[in-house]
Amino acid sequence: MRRLIVGLGNPGAEYEQTRHNLGFMLIDRLARESGARGLRRRECRALVGNAELEGEAVLLVKPQTYMNLSGEAVACLLAKKEQSRPASDMIVISDDLALPFGTIRLRRKGSAGGHNGLKSILAAVHTEEFIRLRIGIQPEHPVADSKRFVLELIPRTLRDEVEKILERSAQALLAVIRDGIDKAMAEYNSFQF
Repeated sequence: MRRLIVGLGNPGAEYEQTRHNLGFMLIDRLARESGARGLRRRECRALVGNAELEGEAVLLVKPQTYMNLSGEAVACLLAKKEQSRPASDMIVISDDLALPFGTIRLRRKGSAGGHNGLKSILAAVHTEEFIRLRIGIQPEHPVADSKRFVLELIPRTLRDEVEKILERSAQALLAVIRDGIDKAMAEYNSFQF
């Protein structure tokens, strides 16, 4: 049985390089670095791909339901007992508007924190008991329209920095698999760009 690693985002080219798609970006990076054949298989309204990370078989997942309905794809995949482990073993990757830009936060469980993708998953799987890797996208100055902000393209001036954040986030996720959530939290939750 495989652990689900779910990156949150919105499907479609217009969203690919937006702040709200950091979950998708990290899943794509993990697929490339693990030598996975890509996420081409469609299952449960998601793009999925088998990979091996730190010697563990995982299922990389990009829900294609749009952010607000991410839970539908996740619940469907978790229901397929022959291929996935319990929700408590799942890792969900999301952006977080409340965290300073570049901050990484790992949590064993918790609320949605205002994130619609996490709200959808919580409602669909009926538990808060799953690991989250949140990547901070908070702007330096207050914004009038947070929905517009998260769906804006990441400025070119920040793209190199975003690549470094994704690399550090990948290291944190691999540490969860290799060393467990407690050790990974101790190492990575204090990190900020």
